[in-house]
Amino acid sequence: MKPASLVEFVRDIYQTDDFIPLHAPTFNGSEQKYVQETIESTFVSSVGKFVDQFEQNIEAYTGTQKAVATVNGTAALHAALYMAGVQRGDFVITQALTFVATCNALHHMGAEPIFVDVSPVSLGLCPKAMDEFLTEHCQVVESGCIHKKTQRPVRAVVPMHTFGHPVELDELLAVCQKWNIALVEDAAESLGSFYKGKHTGTFGDFGAVSFNGNKIITTGGGGMVLCRTQELGARTKHITTTAKVPHPYEFYHDEAGFNYRMPNLNAALGCAQMEVLDQYLAQKRVLANRYHSFFENSDFQFVVEPEYAQSNYWLNALICPSAEARDELLKQTNDSGVMTRPIWQLMHRLPMFKDVPRGDLTQSEHIEAHLINLPSSPVLLEK
Repeated sequence: MKPASLVEFVRDIYQTDDFIPLHAPTFNGSEQKYVQETIESTFVSSVGKFVDQFEQNIEAYTGTQKAVATVNGTAALHAALYMAGVQRGDFVITQALTFVATCNALHHMGAEPIFVDVSPVSLGLCPKAMDEFLTEHCQVVESGCIHKKTQRPVRAVVPMHTFGHPVELDELLAVCQKWNIALVEDAAESLGSFYKGKHTGTFGDFGAVSFNGNKIITTGGGGMVLCRTQELGARTKHITTTAKVPHPYEFYHDEAGFNYRMPNLNAALGCAQMEVLDQYLAQKRVLANRYHSFFENSDFQFVVEPEYAQSNYWLNALICPSAEARDELLKQTNDSGVMTRPIWQLMHRLPMFKDVPRGDLTQSEHIEAHLINLPSSPVLLEK
């Protein structure tokens, strides 16, 4: 497969000679109507009907007991970790193959990541690698799981559903139960993805979703905490809205909280986007199938959803036969106005996380050297 043939294929899909981005937001529904309604109401900030409606829409779609809207995905993950009991000085297991926001949320809490390898099946956290690291370096005591060398608690694990492909959740939950560790899902990329028929982000007590401009639906900036119970949801809502005690006019806050409230203006956009989510998912599946067929008889491996899952195919991904082939493909596609991107640099290569504990990362390093993302915008398929 030559880069020029991929450029021609992508341009044929999107029927344009213009620049083709990796994933562009699309507004072809009621977005203008709802945003205009919000402006006319003057309730453009954190109070307004669209915030409640958007939370209810996400609850109905994902099956979570309570969804709490936040200003962005990182805030959602931060709140989820806080609610899961993560404290300053704790360790939290996650993957080095992730977007930096996963680790930034930990850093802002004063917690520290432990990096373990990913699975070639999901590109997300590998249950076997996690269990092996814990067996070698940790032990369960009366207070929970601790890191033997430092005696610091290992409080939680944060798998990230890479590009919308669900991780092996049954196996991860079994490891969490064995080692007495909380599960918090980074579902930032996986709205519309299901593991054995159940939506991602709903397996632990908390999950975090993102609605950034490049996600499958967007609120411009925004996130959502998915909570297992109504009680946890009420507490999360309280802590993310400055911990203000309701009163007709008095300002009283009963603890130190976060100002993570999503503005009504953003929620209006989200409500309109939710109305077309199923359409976007269908289009992205068609696109993924076309990519899969294109690469079928080549040395390039298109990343397909795991057998146990239904993925949203947020970003289509390709494993190249060599690092050199990856670099050539990246250069020639981008030089031709078709955006492709390498995966993120592994987190332990970044200066702020270079000294944290980690297990063997062979699979993560292989994927880092060989993977690229392909244009994945769904709506252009209508042209």
